[in-house]
Amino acid sequence: MDTILVANAGSSSVKFQVFAVERDGTLTRQIKGQVDGVGTEPRLRATDVDSKVMVDRVYEPNLMVDVPSALASAGDWLREELHIHPTAVGHRVVHGGPDYDRPVRVDAEVLHKLHRYVSLAPLHQPFNLAPIRSVLATLPTLPQVACFDTAFHRNHGALADWYAIPRQLHAEGVRRYGFHGLSYEYIASKLPEIAPEIAGKRVIVAHLGSGASMCAIDRGRSIESTMGFTALDGLPMGTRPGQLDPGVLLFLISEKGMSAAETQSFLYRECGLKGLSGISNDMRELQDCADPCAVFAVDYFVHRIGLNAGMLVAAMQGVDGFVFTAGIGENSPKIRAAIASKLAWLGVSLDSAANAENRLLISRPDSRVPVYVIPTDEELMIARHTLSLLTPS
Repeated sequence: MDTILVANAGSSSVKFQVFAVERDGTLTRQIKGQVDGVGTEPRLRATDVDSKVMVDRVYEPNLMVDVPSALASAGDWLREELHIHPTAVGHRVVHGGPDYDRPVRVDAEVLHKLHRYVSLAPLHQPFNLAPIRSVLATLPTLPQVACFDTAFHRNHGALADWYAIPRQLHAEGVRRYGFHGLSYEYIASKLPEIAPEIAGKRVIVAHLGSGASMCAIDRGRSIESTMGFTALDGLPMGTRPGQLDPGVLLFLISEKGMSAAETQSFLYRECGLKGLSGISNDMRELQDCADPCAVFAVDYFVHRIGLNAGMLVAAMQGVDGFVFTAGIGENSPKIRAAIASKLAWLGVSLDSAANAENRLLISRPDSRVPVYVIPTDEELMIARHTLSLLTPS
């Protein structure tokens, strides 16, 4: 049976999943795993479809010094102990730039183009590309597919896509891309099954995690997003500031003497919930903390979500449904309730019991806007795209 390996690589970890391709072309998840602690305390863990532990193994640091070696170790385990030989690898790649508005099979030329966008997504792009480069070098005939977080938003109209800057810069790729597209695409694909009454209508999806954004989806298509040229824009995040006056950057450089590299590191690693609270970038810790700075950080997060929801409602000239997804959105009744209170002006009325129990539908029957909690599945979207791209039409 053919299998597809899906890889989502970070700076010190690799999440991976294995999907079996059934005879009818459907995909069945077989294995879910990750390697974390790369370079310090490497650990390989994986479970099967029933969440049964298949492996939990610690390695010497010198055996997994970087992300490519971590993915290689996971691949060795799959091949040598489970006799699984993937027929293709699908990768999450955050930024597709102006060149790629859909998944693409990766070769050396594509990899070279994607490397140009490292500066636009420094927390993600270099680590997304590293295992692709490694597999190309060691297994050049193994098909690899890059699936982009920007692709779902590439059908935006010009008014949503442009900045008010000289047109030549837009031609060079300086435009509003939007991110978390694989997550939004999955949610859009599930709405006809889960919430047919709002599928095909105007829906706001809030992807709330360490990285956070919101998307206006009308009839299954992205209309507007809170993120723009880079994944710094929009909502405050774990360590990123979200929307920021460009004058702040000029101040940091001209008045504080920060270099471009220092400014980049500051914006990606020291701001957001971490910067506001001075305590943590983890909402799980902050939402239950009585420290005034932690309370302020949480309130700020909720406040900005409320403001951006209004923007997305305006973009669609109304809203027919609201969906929470990703780590915070799926798992924090407290944050969902706080956000829902900000949306009361839209007619949102939450069912407290349903919200506390993390049910699928958490709004009251009389709520003018139904509110759902739908777990995202970016890995399944990547597997689907990989299979589709490699299957002859």
